[in-house]
Amino acid sequence: MTRDTIFENADCPDEFSFNQQVVEVFDDMLERSIPCYHQTTGMICTLLQHFCHPNDTVYDLGCSTGTTLLELARQISDINLAFVGIDSSEAMIDKAKIKSKMLSRKPGVSFQKLDIIDADLNECGAVLLNYTLQFLRPPVRLSFLKKVYNALRPGGILIVCEKVISHRPVINRAYIDLYLDFKRNQGYSETEIAKKREALENVLVPFSIHENLDLLKESGFSETESFFQWFNFVSFLSVKR
Repeated sequence: MTRDTIFENADCPDEFSFNQQVVEVFDDMLERSIPCYHQTTGMICTLLQHFCHPNDTVYDLGCSTGTTLLELARQISDINLAFVGIDSSEAMIDKAKIKSKMLSRKPGVSFQKLDIIDADLNECGAVLLNYTLQFLRPPVRLSFLKKVYNALRPGGILIVCEKVISHRPVINRAYIDLYLDFKRNQGYSETEIAKKREALENVLVPFSIHENLDLLKESGFSETESFFQWFNFVSFLSVKR
């Protein structure tokens, strides 16, 4: 795993994008930027095992290099599922396919280069949006989630993991400070933290917990609950009735 040093350099990008440079360090970036990443993956695995039926399809939309999807496929062996990863970044999908050939010994794992907004989804048992929704422009999120809702079979699930904001200033500031401490403890310098934050501005647009819940409800999901939270990182489970 190549160490993430992108924002150490003087020529680091002004705006964050999922290009080849990011692909090469993305797994390390995940490990060092998302609190409790492995614990959340384990919880997602448990939820899939509970809600999915044999021969269901599981979509990971915005799958990046396929790390999460391949780990889920490795862990879930008691039911037969098809795992499909979709991402608009060609560099990400190329990396995911290489990793799949190297690491996956299980049939039924595939990756497609498509814009998730335009992707035609077949009927499925589960859809994963792991830190993906926050990168979609706010005006398109509702129509996108309605498409996801329509693709799920009755009883199917949507799992959304997001970075969130709080509209309570004191709490929001505290959560930001705690997250910055987390990144420092992962070895990121003050310069790296500041430069990445600037690069993500207007690219990553987080909603509050309540705004996400309202969006999911308006999309058709009458049953939604959070199943994990680490300060300003929250995971939601929605079930289609």
